[in-house]
Amino acid sequence: MKAILGAAALCAFAAVAAHAETSVKLLRPESNSPGLKQFYADVIAEYEAAHPDVDVEIEFFASEAYKTKLPTMLQSDARPDLIYSWAGLTLADQVKAGLVQDISGSLDKEYLDSFTPGARAAFSNGDAVYGLPMEARLVVFFANQELTDKAGLDLAAIKTWDDFLAAVGKLKGAGITPLVSGGKDKWPLHFYYSYLALREGGPQGIRAAMDDDGDGFNSAAFVGAGERFKQLVDLDPFQPGVLSTAADQGNTMFAEGKGAFMLMGDWAYTQTIGVEQGNLLDGSLKILPFPALGASGGDDAATLGGVNGFAVTTGAPPEALDFLKFLVNAEHQREGARRALFVPVIAGTGDAIEVPFTQEINAMLEASPSHQIFLDQFLGASVGGTINDISADLVSGDVTPTEAAERIQEAWEFR
Repeated sequence: MKAILGAAALCAFAAVAAHAETSVKLLRPESNSPGLKQFYADVIAEYEAAHPDVDVEIEFFASEAYKTKLPTMLQSDARPDLIYSWAGLTLADQVKAGLVQDISGSLDKEYLDSFTPGARAAFSNGDAVYGLPMEARLVVFFANQELTDKAGLDLAAIKTWDDFLAAVGKLKGAGITPLVSGGKDKWPLHFYYSYLALREGGPQGIRAAMDDDGDGFNSAAFVGAGERFKQLVDLDPFQPGVLSTAADQGNTMFAEGKGAFMLMGDWAYTQTIGVEQGNLLDGSLKILPFPALGASGGDDAATLGGVNGFAVTTGAPPEALDFLKFLVNAEHQREGARRALFVPVIAGTGDAIEVPFTQEINAMLEASPSHQIFLDQFLGASVGGTINDISADLVSGDVTPTEAAERIQEAWEFR
């Protein structure tokens, strides 16, 4: 593997690439996970050993840097061959712009049918296939039971939003910071707004807004999501400086015991909290589903997260897809699951999961009647950016719930 780490690495890559007939360049966020990097290094080494004329180059980015740089890189002469994708309208817009290719003609039915239906659908449009799913992701509440016990909380009793608000109040009364979040990056805060929109209006409410049914994003579901979020914000639940704390910093703060709860994707376990870091919350880490609202027309059982994978860019060599199929085969799905790096999306490979945390995440996903892709990706880059912005602005008090919904609707109309 030839991972780019700077100018020296670029020069080194140029020297090595001269010995390979074909180079495949892959881009991937989540740059701070040693285990994830090792997994890719192992797969690439295995592939290159069997294909000596192919050189696979992988470049890792921090999440926000990846989102910022990718559009420019896709328009450049040095366009990457394989790009990490959260699917949704962001991928659809890339397809519409001619930046991503339909790979359905190079995939056999047996292989496609090996994916779970929801995972396959995330990267398909009718018979066209614009990428391969690789992992399922789930946003949950991480809980530090040592801190919640100090406040006299029974985690099993937190079922509803009102229960959760009451728990926040008890934690504050005990002098414990209830929530930590990386609000500087905004997207960790959008998890609250998105989950509340799901609870208020269900997946069907999100689709209705996208179809401009009724009031669109000005609907009661989205205004209500803002109102519920404001209920929480009014309790001053976050750590001081939440809007100047980056996502990775927020994860670290939670791992260091500086807050009782954190709403975050399961990947935070591997990157910061769990096995790679020596179990910083050894014995104290619990996870909870997002609370129920009981709203008419909402969905209290739906989950929020991702079906993430890779798309093949237009003009990429055939070897790019060949490597992608190798990366996303049943053997490597099992290995990634065994290492607790992700929940796999090829049917029948989840039994390889050994780590209890990931087993619990997998069970929650399997029990979910509907899994909503992150709204900042599902709604496309521009509207998704607005969702992130208004989530942070609700925390700062710069917008009202009604104004937040209006801004999303405006962004949708002018996308």
